[in-house]
Amino acid sequence: MQTLDSRDPGFGRAAPQARAFSRRAGWSCAAILLTLAVAIPAHAQSLRQGVSAFHRQDYVTASRIFIPLAERGHAAAQSYLGFLFETGRGVPQNYTEAAMWYRRAAEQGDSRAQYSLGLLYDRGQGVPQDIVEASKWLNLSTAAAPPPAREARARIRDAVTTKMTRGEIAQARLRALEWAPSREH
Repeated sequence: MQTLDSRDPGFGRAAPQARAFSRRAGWSCAAILLTLAVAIPAHAQSLRQGVSAFHRQDYVTASRIFIPLAERGHAAAQSYLGFLFETGRGVPQNYTEAAMWYRRAAEQGDSRAQYSLGLLYDRGQGVPQDIVEASKWLNLSTAAAPPPAREARARIRDAVTTKMTRGEIAQARLRALEWAPSREH
């Protein structure tokens, strides 16, 4: 193994070259990091910050981050904001406001928002109680659910279905079949 020795005749000449390479490499790394920061949309960075605050149970900070994102049409932020309004965490509890944010996210295809909106329709919280509309959203939510959540959502959907007539079940299924996601502009 070679060791560096200041008595080595090449030692003095190599050091400036190594320093120059180190400076170039440092600038290159900084340029790469800056490129990556620009490549990641600001709303994605903000959403991560909001989710992080949410998981730290800093709901006031989370709501401050989610509100502008939700207003600009970001479905995940709308879904989180709906939950904050539904539970009164970081914002005053308001089922009507929760339903509005859930609906905006649900219309874009967010399955958690669809599930939550379906539950609000089932209970008549923030929206008129409507078992057919509840079933529609619960059907859509269950179909789009990730595998770990699918079974639990199916049980809730099926429990709601037991309160319905055959005609209401058919109507809810038809509404779900006719539904298509639409992005906010």
